[in-house]
Amino acid sequence: MLAAICTGYGGPGVVHLGEVETPVPKDKEVLIRIHATTVSSGDCRIRGANFPTGFGLMARLIFGLSRPRQPILGTECSGVIEAIGSGVARFRPGDAVIAFGGARFRCHAQYRTMREDGTLTAKPAGLGFEDAAAIAFGGTTALHFLRGPGRLKQGERLLVNGASGCVGVAALQLAKHFGAHATAVCSGAKSELVRSLGADAVIDYGSADFATSGERWDVIIDTVGNAPFARTRNALNENGRLLLVASGLPDLLKAPFQSMMSGRKVAGGPAPERAEDLALLAKLAESGAVRPVVDSTYPLARIADAHARVETGRKTGSVVVTLEG
Repeated sequence: MLAAICTGYGGPGVVHLGEVETPVPKDKEVLIRIHATTVSSGDCRIRGANFPTGFGLMARLIFGLSRPRQPILGTECSGVIEAIGSGVARFRPGDAVIAFGGARFRCHAQYRTMREDGTLTAKPAGLGFEDAAAIAFGGTTALHFLRGPGRLKQGERLLVNGASGCVGVAALQLAKHFGAHATAVCSGAKSELVRSLGADAVIDYGSADFATSGERWDVIIDTVGNAPFARTRNALNENGRLLLVASGLPDLLKAPFQSMMSGRKVAGGPAPERAEDLALLAKLAESGAVRPVVDSTYPLARIADAHARVETGRKTGSVVVTLEG
């Protein structure tokens, strides 16, 4: 099969197309013929060895010292079940699905195997493959933080820092689904988009600093990595929650102490991969409560360009890569 292979750490040019063996589904596994996938910030971090502060050595031990241990990146995809292993009961060949491979990657290829009980769900008939591929990475991350450590409730005030990225656009829409008031922080050029996704207020980070505005929020979710507790403490209500989606090791190590001493909660770390979360996101997308946002679309042959687009830091939502179905 054809796959995008990352042969070493470096810029987008280290990713090239190559032929690799097509996987065969084992017991309780399905084989997905991939129609669409994405290049996420996570893919770019691994490819470029651009790990958060303090995680460099640890990440290389996990992901590979001199080059990615898993050369086929890609965390999420949509496609059709091509074949199934013995004992599979939930899916049949021909079923359209959405899959989230997470840190096991392997979605930048024509085929990928997944365990039947993995983070895998049926694709709604009314949701295209490109849109379906764009809901897992950002959606499951936002859902975990808002519903888990964020405990976002109806009527509460949420601020989304980095509201136009793939996690941010999901967080805005989930906040409205939960009945919260949502403030979006993004560039002025993205204000119309985030308002269309449900933002009740927009702060242009180029002309105002939310942290010194005098306003307060019940929950702040930082998807950028530039809003640590030291900056945001005075922007949080009493018993407020700061959610660090993108943060370095020093901020994560300080979080328990900051939570204990301040009366507020600071939480971070990776989001778990849960099939029930992906299934909920698929239903919300089908109903229109959550709208996938696709920045741009590239064929697999131009996946290096997709990496370059993500690295600009200016994408809106997700960068999608298509494969022949």
